[in-house]
Amino acid sequence: MDHKAFIATLPPEELSRLNRTADAPGLRHLAGHAGVILLFGTWIAQGWILWPLALVAQGIAICFLFTLEHEATHKTPFRTLWLNEWVGRICGLLIVQPFEWFRYFHLAHHRFTNLPDKDPELISGGKPETWRAYLAHVSGLPFWRAMIGQTIGNALGRDPGPYIPARARPRVAAEARWMLAAYALALASLAVTPLLFWVWMLPCVLGQPFLRLYLLAEHGRCAFVANMFENTRTTFTNRIIRFLAWNMPYHVEHHTLPNVPFHKLPALHDRMRGRHKVTAPGYAAFTADYAGHLR
Repeated sequence: MDHKAFIATLPPEELSRLNRTADAPGLRHLAGHAGVILLFGTWIAQGWILWPLALVAQGIAICFLFTLEHEATHKTPFRTLWLNEWVGRICGLLIVQPFEWFRYFHLAHHRFTNLPDKDPELISGGKPETWRAYLAHVSGLPFWRAMIGQTIGNALGRDPGPYIPARARPRVAAEARWMLAAYALALASLAVTPLLFWVWMLPCVLGQPFLRLYLLAEHGRCAFVANMFENTRTTFTNRIIRFLAWNMPYHVEHHTLPNVPFHKLPALHDRMRGRHKVTAPGYAAFTADYAGHLR
């Protein structure tokens, strides 16, 4: 059974229930995620005991806002549309990934998941197969180079990519310009206080490798086919990672029915139980297996 056959087995009322969005679960989850960032930011700013370790934790919490931005492209974290839009934009600003641009990049990824020469995630670099490429990828440096270049290019009106429709290109350019203006203000603030460097900039650099390792598990070493049960992996993990990643470790579930909001993915997982073809027992196990096959 492929993912399309599975969807066909779902009664219309169950499918409608799974796809129904709501504000309350997303607002509660956002409050928790923002609270973690505020806690570690305060820890760092106050210089409390072991504050250098808090830099890494803060970076992980901020970088994993990617998963919320990702969800916002689907308009599923909240029922209120403007909440999805503005939360997505703010997350994109914090992790240097333009939301308007990423919306179309990501939708193209869903349309052509793991298909070579079509999936923009593969076209933009694919998955590392050598130790040198792997270490570079996990460092996060290619991500920063790509996203900073993309933001500047968007602001200058360069071609943002074939997946961006003509009607969206003015919005993509405008967003990139206000993002650059915000970054200029942030850099200027360092002349007055180094606070943003310690609670935002440096933590993002330290946290990005953890996000890169997490993202590799979504499609890394999966089949180059159109069936979501084969080209995507669900990773079984603990509540902390599921919380920070907004339940996206249930990734087969997400790709099978991308309109299901994050808080209903566990229910969809239970409904799908027994049909998964690609899973991992945890991120440590996936990483060890992936690294074991590098050239």
